[in-house]
Amino acid sequence: MEERVYHAGIAGVTSLAGKDLHEELGQSVMAAADVRLLDHEELAGQLEATDDEMSFIQKIDAHAFEGLDVVFFAGSAAQTAESWNFARKAGANIVDLSYALESEPETLVQAPWVEQALAAKGTGTLPGLSTVAVVAAHPASLMLALIAARAGKSLPLKSLAAVVYEPASQLGKETMDELHQQTLNLLSFQNLPKEQYDAQAAFNLLPEFGESALQRLSVTENRIRKHFDLLAAGRLPEVALQVVHAPVFHGYTASVLVEFAEPVDLPLLERALEGEHVEVLLGDAEPPSNVSAAGRKEILVRLPEDAGQAVSRVWLWLAADNLKLAAQNAIACAVELEKLRPQGKVQ
Repeated sequence: MEERVYHAGIAGVTSLAGKDLHEELGQSVMAAADVRLLDHEELAGQLEATDDEMSFIQKIDAHAFEGLDVVFFAGSAAQTAESWNFARKAGANIVDLSYALESEPETLVQAPWVEQALAAKGTGTLPGLSTVAVVAAHPASLMLALIAARAGKSLPLKSLAAVVYEPASQLGKETMDELHQQTLNLLSFQNLPKEQYDAQAAFNLLPEFGESALQRLSVTENRIRKHFDLLAAGRLPEVALQVVHAPVFHGYTASVLVEFAEPVDLPLLERALEGEHVEVLLGDAEPPSNVSAAGRKEILVRLPEDAGQAVSRVWLWLAADNLKLAAQNAIACAVELEKLRPQGKVQ
């Protein structure tokens, strides 16, 4: 039997998330897929490069999604809201990285890696034939949920608390560009652009943005908490969470306090955490940072030095490439949808 050629589309391919997803697709289990690049009409006809291949961007319209098995929506939430029904009517599986579809009926927030880690504790909400779209879980919620799931699989996990440091790129290119321009203007003693933040974000840590900011850090914090809860589905403790905007361009870092019902040995925790998608760094290894995590596929974890005694509370330090992690999770979501619907059609 002739092998079926898989057809995928990336809507919003020129966004930060879209570019990373395009690159990651070529190195994934979907590498052989025929990928259609889609974006705003004014970008149609432009060339988009990945590795040794060049592809033309096509405009998003009512016919753009015909013949596609899966569509990744990686652009702005507004762009997704305007065009996702075209993909639905075309019968494509839909994976949303823009979070525009969070509140739509019959949509699910998913992170297959977390579901695999929690499988022994029961099943969460899984896609079914009535599912119209899957929202790829926020990368920070994926980080926290996967670490908690691994720790709680064989150890008596009691509680979880985290301070998450958000990079500018998670909020989009405009926000990253403003941080860049603020940095340059500060060094040259010029006025700061503040359309995105309505605050000084460069060389500064912020628990919230200004009143007139186009972005809202509280929205991100609520999303991370909500996605964590949906992924956990009652199988993990609730997370106590604070999100702080860090003056960096890429990469999430997080300080995570893990508490156990009884003392555990750190080597046991190390073995519980280590595995696919997670790398535990010990000893003289360079500690995780947004710089060392750049371009890496794994979530990097640093445990404290083993003092030779069991502990009931331990601080972990995490780092991950937010764009790379989001792209990998989106692909994993698409693969799970393809298993559910071999012909690639959402009913």
